Amino acid sequence: MITDKCCNSTHPLSFHLLPLQVKMYLIVPILVSLLLPKAYSLKCFECTPGESGACTDKETDCLYPTQCGSSRVVSYMGDTKLVDINAKSCAVPAECVSAAMNFGITRTTIANKCCNTDLCNSQSVPESTKAPPNGKKCFTCTGTDCTSTLSCLGDEDRCISTTVNTGGMKITMKGCASKSICVGDVSRALGPTMGVDMKCCEGNLCNNAQSIGLSLLLLVTSMVSVALFY
Repeated sequence: MITDKCCNSTHPLSFHLLPLQVKMYLIVPILVSLLLPKAYSLKCFECTPGESGACTDKETDCLYPTQCGSSRVVSYMGDTKLVDINAKSCAVPAECVSAAMNFGITRTTIANKCCNTDLCNSQSVPESTKAPPNGKKCFTCTGTDCTSTLSCLGDEDRCISTTVNTGGMKITMKGCASKSICVGDVSRALGPTMGVDMKCCEGNLCNNAQSIGLSLLLLVTSMVSVALFY
């Protein structure tokens, strides 16, 4: 109930009888004060990994539409883990995806998770388990020969050909990849700023067989570089 003072008298006014403009004038400040802190600011943990791959959490404010994000990048050569990097930061929902790149000799998984409550990214992302073959096949490189075939795993639903500029040399790799590697934010992160030229296709063995003059060591070195700097 709202009271109105006029001519030294007070009488009640019903809210529903007020003009629309007056109602909005009264309601908007209340809504702004209640909703703005929640809609535009979220407290999250942030950590940037050092050379060892470890990082220390600190609190930060993430502005709308970002959420609290956690990321883990793991690269393997066979059963040997080459790289294991954890990071936390503000993240837009489009970045909250998981992906994998599989070149046979090396396989890299990228797991990103997001949440939208204060300090909800306190835990690191669990390491991905090895996925089973999914029936898709792509060409891959063995030594200097890129005519071998590779069985793709899990959500690796694309064949990929990449050219990496490293140490003044162009190195080509072929294999399997997830869709999110080929499009969106992950693809842009691995794009021109890192000297990576990627081409993806959807059919079986669509990434063309050919022989290239590359050593196994260069293939591994370039793949680790991609994982480290993502």
